Amino acid sequence: MPITDLPADQLREYRAAPTAAEDFDGFWAATLDDARRHDAPPRTAPAASPLTTLEVLDVAFPGFGGEPVKAWLLLPRERRGRLPCVVQYPGYGNGRGKALDALHYASCGYAHLLMDVRGQGTNSARTGDTPDPHGSPHPHYPGFMTKGILDPGAYYYRRVITDAVRAVDAARRLDGVDPDRVAVAGNSQGGGLAVAAGALATGVAAVIAEVPFLSHFRRAVEIAAQRPYTEIAEFCRSYRDSADQVFATLAYVDALNFAPRAGAPAAFSAAAMDDVTPPSTCYAVYNAYAGPKQMRLWEFNGHEGGQDFATERNLEFLARTLG
Repeated sequence: MPITDLPADQLREYRAAPTAAEDFDGFWAATLDDARRHDAPPRTAPAASPLTTLEVLDVAFPGFGGEPVKAWLLLPRERRGRLPCVVQYPGYGNGRGKALDALHYASCGYAHLLMDVRGQGTNSARTGDTPDPHGSPHPHYPGFMTKGILDPGAYYYRRVITDAVRAVDAARRLDGVDPDRVAVAGNSQGGGLAVAAGALATGVAAVIAEVPFLSHFRRAVEIAAQRPYTEIAEFCRSYRDSADQVFATLAYVDALNFAPRAGAPAAFSAAAMDDVTPPSTCYAVYNAYAGPKQMRLWEFNGHEGGQDFATERNLEFLARTLG
């Protein structure tokens, strides 16, 4: 796969102007205040599992509008005291899948809360168990990117980001979790959600954002060659007079606008040959990020990023950051 974005030296210096509207902070404060009015402790139940060294719990917690969101909680069976916790968000199209799909965090001694993504998980091996009961108030292109995109209040990712923040709230209330040592993590869509949760949630101690999606939307939609960003381009191609409103809505969920509001130590990555999440969009968010940060560029990789190499790097980062 060829390089279709900026060369590495230009990527490292790439910056973008923020696009947040004047009411950005008020919009999210009101959204989260409303969600927290439906507060309830997370519900946990033992889940059948062939794992012998890890305990698996089926979790439900109140998300956007108090609507139940599912998650897996994996814990080392042999544990003492309160554990640091990693809240993980799946990539685009994925749900929480099977608990067997994600073992490394709990195997390394962390509590691991793997959040389901509402409405997703029907087009991949990682299925989902959380519906999105909200329809789109206008036509949208197939997929999730344009559901409600002409109205920030109705937009799909307003609900998903709220769920991501409420997952942190839930993790900090779980028995056996140290509420002061909670990290958020994800690849692609999950990376973008991690940046948003890092900015909005209380008590986030570390952020891992691998090849983060939901980043610097204007450039991403203009140069990405693959879905999901192309869903937005296809919508604008059909609804030719809607582009201004589309990007005004996207500004409320853009990691570029959350990054200056996040202060926890963060580990980012980008892939130079990524035609799904262009590396310049990842660097725009990284360079805007307000907290201590590190970046790894995978020079000869596409959207798969670092895979196992990234896992090792991220575990080292968590060990330094969370202890």
